[in-house]
Amino acid sequence: MSHSLLLAFVVFAVVMFFTPGPNNIMLLSSGLTYGLRRTVPHIAGITVGFAFMVGAVGIGLGAIFITYPVLQTILKYAGVAYLVYLAAVIAMAEPPSADQGDARGGRGPMTFWGAAMFQWINAKGWVMVIGTITAYAAIAAFPWNIAIQVGVSLLLGTVSCIAWALFGTALRPVLTSRRAIRVFNVVMAILLLASLYPVFMDA
Repeated sequence: MSHSLLLAFVVFAVVMFFTPGPNNIMLLSSGLTYGLRRTVPHIAGITVGFAFMVGAVGIGLGAIFITYPVLQTILKYAGVAYLVYLAAVIAMAEPPSADQGDARGGRGPMTFWGAAMFQWINAKGWVMVIGTITAYAAIAAFPWNIAIQVGVSLLLGTVSCIAWALFGTALRPVLTSRRAIRVFNVVMAILLLASLYPVFMDA
């Protein structure tokens, strides 16, 4: 992989990983509601799940979706339905009480497998994967370069996820009342629903 091509991909990945999207909004809310430690499985699920998705599509799984485009439509609307459900869960999440510390509140943070599987129905995730494989077509032609893409995705994904979760955790001393946390979570739920706008515009 040429240095210029690698640099272009890294810039693309940084923008996509660090800008607001369903994953980052959920991590922000989880960091506030449950703290960083309990959000770690969620972080790991996103980073590993997305990197695996890049590798799988890069080595040929994407051909299946080209052959059977109806699968893309099914995944898109399944993702929409699941995001609406997640928005409702976030909006209704109860913050841990003072005597519970980081004990479970509401349904608890997302699990590793839940976060990993969510990547396959995440609209922004598919935009990132398709952009990664097609916009950088020369990369997709070589298995070694696919491995580089997976590695970069793991690194940037980890940094981005931790940053967003820490941002949410940093808000805990500021948003001290249960009412403030509930309001914050409702706002996050609305932003999560707003992230569906590009999906419907593309319909």
